[in-house]
This record gives sequence, C-alpha cells and structure tokens, in this order.
Amino acid sequence: MSRSRASARAAGTRHETAVARYLAEALDDDRIERRARTGARDRGDIAGVRAPGGGRIVIECKNVTRLDLAGWAAEAEIERGNDDALAAVVVHKRHGVSEPGDQWVTLTLRDLAALLVGHRPEES
Repeated sequence: MSRSRASARAAGTRHETAVARYLAEALDDDRIERRARTGARDRGDIAGVRAPGGGRIVIECKNVTRLDLAGWAAEAEIERGNDDALAAVVVHKRHGVSEPGDQWVTLTLRDLAALLVGHRPEES
C-alpha cells in the first residue's frame, strides 16, 4: 500500500517530533523543538540545537522510502545558509526501527569538521 500525501506528511511530522523530543532529552535542553515551516527561507526542521561552542546546527528530518542523500544534503546546506548556522545534518528514518536514537544521521565531512572544531573550515 502506498502513502497518500496526508499520511506521508503525518509520518514526517511524527519523525520530526520524535527527533526533537529525543534531542531535547538527550542534551538536557528544553529549547530544542520542532520548527514551524517557513517556506522559501526554511531553516531546518528542528530548532534550538547548538554545538558545544554555541554555533547553531540545522537539522533536516526525512521519513521517506527512497534515499536521496545528495538532494537532502543540498537542501540542508541551503537551510544552513538561511540560518547562518555552523553545520547541517540530515536525520533520516531507519524503517523498521522506532527508537529515535537509532535513526541515521548524514552530514558532509566539512560539517563534521565544523562540529568538531567549532568553526567552518575554509572551502577550497
């Protein structure tokens, strides 16, 4: 049975909510929450996540049946720029795995380095 647009949106909302709740609890930070949609200037799906040095982290959540890592990474990078954030990551649903902490996270090596050192490495 395929998803309808409404069921896909509901699944996405549930995934975003689960990710936000998990991070708020795991990081002991009640400022982390699911972000309202903002259209063309979207800044990611989860608000309030910060790196240890204070830089914002954009989180794009995906709950879909088909992987599109390149497309998702491009979307997350646009949102990182919109938010002037330190790094962007994509949290995508592992189908058949309900535990929020066991979902997949994809990011570029540049974003990983930014998270590890607290600033964005120069682009070559």
